[in-house]
Amino acid sequence: MTRIDAPADFAGRHLGPDETAVSSMLDTLGYTSLADIIADTVPASIRRDEPLDLESALPEAELLRELRRIASKNKVFRSFLGMGYADTHVPAVIQRNILENPGWYTQYTPYQAEIAQGRLEALLNFQTMVMDLTGMQIANASLLDEATAAAEAMHLAHNEAKHKGHVFFVSELCHPQTIEVVRTRAEPLGIEVVVGDHREQAFGDQVFGALVQYPATDGRVLDYRDFAERAHDADVSVIAATDLLALALIEPPGDWGADIVVGNSQRFGVPMGFGGPHAAFMAARESFKRKMPGRIIGVSVDADGEPALRMALQTREQHIRRERATSNICTAQVLLAIMAGAYAVYHGPEGIRRIAERVRDQAGVLSAGLGLLGHELLTDSYFDTIRVRPDDDAGAVLTRALERGINLRDFRDGTLGIAVDEVTKAEDLDDLFAVFNGGEAPEFTARSLAEEGSAPASRLGGAHVAVPGARGLQQVPLRDGHAPVPAPSRVAGPLAEHEHDPARLLHHEAECHDADGERDLARVRGAASVRAGRAGGRLPGALRAPRGPARRDHRVRRDVAAAQLGGAGRVHRPAHDPGAPP
Repeated sequence: MTRIDAPADFAGRHLGPDETAVSSMLDTLGYTSLADIIADTVPASIRRDEPLDLESALPEAELLRELRRIASKNKVFRSFLGMGYADTHVPAVIQRNILENPGWYTQYTPYQAEIAQGRLEALLNFQTMVMDLTGMQIANASLLDEATAAAEAMHLAHNEAKHKGHVFFVSELCHPQTIEVVRTRAEPLGIEVVVGDHREQAFGDQVFGALVQYPATDGRVLDYRDFAERAHDADVSVIAATDLLALALIEPPGDWGADIVVGNSQRFGVPMGFGGPHAAFMAARESFKRKMPGRIIGVSVDADGEPALRMALQTREQHIRRERATSNICTAQVLLAIMAGAYAVYHGPEGIRRIAERVRDQAGVLSAGLGLLGHELLTDSYFDTIRVRPDDDAGAVLTRALERGINLRDFRDGTLGIAVDEVTKAEDLDDLFAVFNGGEAPEFTARSLAEEGSAPASRLGGAHVAVPGARGLQQVPLRDGHAPVPAPSRVAGPLAEHEHDPARLLHHEAECHDADGERDLARVRGAASVRAGRAGGRLPGALRAPRGPARRDHRVRRDVAAAQLGGAGRVHRPAHDPGAPP
């Protein structure tokens, strides 16, 4: 490199320590070079001593240009694959103020509540949205993706099972990636996974849980009420993997008997991102709250007695005994969960319903058109997905679709799946009709079918939607996610009005922790007073009763007391300590 070449300084600015830090480290450890450290720490069997045959490093600007050139070779097709993935419009205000804002995207989890109130407020909004749509009593602040959320739900059901069974039933109508991830997670846990028809499944003594897809992977909206009753009669927990947008129109799983509900929130304003992962969710009945994976944001009070938000329950290994941990909090999404909650607030309940109705109506038009073309329709009740058996070769249909830049799902049994979404237009439906019509446009169009009213409405369950924040995006804090913000104005509502609201529930949990801590601290003070009296000394300042109104402190005062007493007495610390640093 000459002095007229651009410096290749990317590694130096982004990776590892500089020369001064390296020298200091070597002096401290007693080594003369990094190679000596590697030789002492990395086994020779996995160490490669000869240099790698790599090209010289590019300057950052040139590297970005090269990556753009490579990326330009990608062919961006219109996706109608479904299976939990849908294209979506990202509102510009959410893209600019959340997705592209380093105040939101730099932290993947809000450890310290005192500097992350804005992020905690947005995650509380996400939890409330999920509870409203699923009809459940409690929800966590996101998981990694739908498939791993289903596996987490299996683990949760296994831990909570009333009997010692080790068989987990999975409906064959679940998404294929979900079935495979559940199988992978079950193997080291000693759980046997049985995949089959939920209508014929018999629950013996060994079955502890069951997973169904709602709507099913082939698009059908099925009634699982009888299945849930049979499962509950056998003390089997029912897990429903679902679609949040569909729940704006169909009966929520909590109403027909699901015990745990999982899914992903990608279609709520989150780009597909080449397959994810995307922010998943888990909602459950209140009885599961102590072992829910991930974390739950709740409303508490600060040291001055003012409402404040915190991570009220969490199951991270670093915070509790490893053998009792049910999940790693890192397997979650913060940024994408915040975007999904903001999307719901941006559109409001009526906006979400309108989007869902439009998607449903597009599926109805698609179904009607394919029927007019003579193809066999296999879904009679649906939300956004149609399964069809073409009257000619399915491979030929797939070829014509690829020629038009369209991806369809191949069930590999002569049938195809088509899933519409928020960004689907009438012209897209016309292209699909041409694909299924030998490549030629039929006599009708999508708009003509919709105008004539010949497209049947899909048969769905009861309507239900109650997304919070109907007045718009201004209710979501678009501040720097690190900055402290006032408690949300709607805190008083959940606390006062909703018996099973997570804010009310977790506020009560905080009160119980405070009461337990005050009793234990009183015992510690008593023991210290006895010792101080015997020695003619004075009670340490940290153990004196505070003057004025009681200050609610979940951690600091008891920790100081333990340190000054040298471990004497028993100092209470909740198993799920909300204030512990990472």
